[in-house]
Amino acid sequence: MNGKERLCSIGIYSNNSLAQARKCKDAARASVAAGIASSEAKQEEKRIRKEAKRQTVEKIGAAFLAKQRKEGKSKATLDKTEYQLRLANRDFGRKPISEITAPVILKTLRKVETKGNYETAHRLRAPIGSILRFAVVSGIAESDPTYALRDALIRPIRVHRAAITDPKALGRLLVGIDGF
Repeated sequence: MNGKERLCSIGIYSNNSLAQARKCKDAARASVAAGIASSEAKQEEKRIRKEAKRQTVEKIGAAFLAKQRKEGKSKATLDKTEYQLRLANRDFGRKPISEITAPVILKTLRKVETKGNYETAHRLRAPIGSILRFAVVSGIAESDPTYALRDALIRPIRVHRAAITDPKALGRLLVGIDGF
């Protein structure tokens, strides 16, 4: 290639069959014909895999929070999202984002759910999904597995509270509050 002879290793002799060796030879010749040195392609592939392992949920979560801060989200929203991310990071924060699957997320959500915090478990799924979608858009992850978990959790029971709907009754309440 470019006037230089290059060698290509395909592994240990006893580990590869003749058919595998021929496939590797054909792939190497095809890449040389396309103007790509197979050793450089292997090195680039190795570098990409190594970089993907460095992209953890914690790092992507921190980048997502920085994005939300730049968007001008309120302090209460940022604090709530940060709390929810701490819950997630405790279980799978140090894992590469490419290894995060629906069962891994469900395990974390079930921990919250077993404590009786059904609403928190439902709300925790949202920021995890946001981080994974952020990673997909950034080209770090392949997909967002949280969508599959939509109906996996126990739905919290909604309790409706009494409300004053009559304007005159509301006026009497406001006058009573002022007089208090």
